[in-house]
Amino acid sequence: MSDGSEVGSVDEAVVGQATGRTAVVAWGLWDWAAASFNAVILTFVFSVYLTDHVGKGLPGGISPSSWLGWALGAAGLVVAVTAPVAGQWFDATAKRKRALGVLTAFTVVMMAAMVFVREDYHYLWVGLLLLAVGSAAFELSHVPYFAMLRQVSTPATVGRISGFGWSMGYFGGILLLLICYVGFIAGKGEHRGLLGVPIADGLNIRVVAVLAAVWFAVFALPLFRYVPEVPRTAADPGAAVPARALLSSYRVLWRDIRELWQVDRRTVGFLLASAIFRDGLAGVFTFGAILAVRVYGIADSDVLLFGIAANVVAALGALVGGRFDDRTGPKSVIVTALIGMIICGAFLLVVSGPLMFWIFGLLLTVFVGPAQASARSFLARLAPPGREGQLFGLYATTGRAVSFLAPTLFGFFVWAFDAERAGIVGLLLVLIVGLMLLLPVRGDDLRGR
Repeated sequence: MSDGSEVGSVDEAVVGQATGRTAVVAWGLWDWAAASFNAVILTFVFSVYLTDHVGKGLPGGISPSSWLGWALGAAGLVVAVTAPVAGQWFDATAKRKRALGVLTAFTVVMMAAMVFVREDYHYLWVGLLLLAVGSAAFELSHVPYFAMLRQVSTPATVGRISGFGWSMGYFGGILLLLICYVGFIAGKGEHRGLLGVPIADGLNIRVVAVLAAVWFAVFALPLFRYVPEVPRTAADPGAAVPARALLSSYRVLWRDIRELWQVDRRTVGFLLASAIFRDGLAGVFTFGAILAVRVYGIADSDVLLFGIAANVVAALGALVGGRFDDRTGPKSVIVTALIGMIICGAFLLVVSGPLMFWIFGLLLTVFVGPAQASARSFLARLAPPGREGQLFGLYATTGRAVSFLAPTLFGFFVWAFDAERAGIVGLLLVLIVGLMLLLPVRGDDLRGR
């Protein structure tokens, strides 16, 4: 993958171009803003509203949850197919910030439009369409956003700034969930929350969707004001094809994959290893609440409290892990985090009761934040300057390609042993395989790079 230059070297044009504190905070605020989609729309509020309320009474024998899974699966397929060529084009045309702005705005519009999804199964299809299209735009927006990490950091600070961004996402999600719960959801009766919003026709949840959209829009704005657009470079002139030339984009992508395999197998190895262990990390959060209630006896009302506590410790872990990332390199942080998660998961296999789940569950989530943040900084350090978007596009695609592993293995072990606790074994296997694939990937030279 050849380097190039326009004015000075590519490194001078791209790396650390906007490393002032204001630019770093503005970049991290986008993570804070984006938590509104992950926490409120996708995980805890709107998706639950769709399956449990909007889809109630749906004829045809197929559950709303199945339709939700298929809709999100379709969105993931779109991301897997388009992310690499999109990142390639963002790099070549120097339009990362513009692309991020368009994708952010599109996601916000989809979120705001969810206010029209009434509590009636006829509206399920509208809700699924808005959620799927919004999810695809949201995931694609991470390609230019992650690529900007090199712009707002220096080789000596990329780890801590990546950790700062992840922690901002966790804290933003926590605060917004609390606002939504206290203001619009808590309580019983026909009016909910401190604001007394009527629940008729799902109005309180629909208002929450609008609040989440406003949150995303407002807190995302500083990035577009204080982080400059990446300068155009000649890092990959062959990628600067017109947006309409889709087949040409895929030819360039195939060329680069072949070139990566021939001259930089370390990057290929990391993309594969990270795809697998990131699926394990996602599985921990996906199935954690289910295990808490059905295996360890956590009360339904306490699940949200555990979720908040888990996000707090994951955020703190990301901040601390970022410091070690810059001192010892990202690989050591990821390896330590994965080993810590595997040990805690092994304890969860044999302990019982709410107290043990709180102890070992929180210990496990301490390691999630550092693993996520250092995986991002590992690839940012590996990427040739001016080609970050392309590699983060591949990062998104490889993650999508194996995203079936954790859910499939979790379900298999639950079925095979007729015990939901056994599903933990499936999650641990994914983490172990990811760790084994990561160990041969050289990373000792990435500190300060």
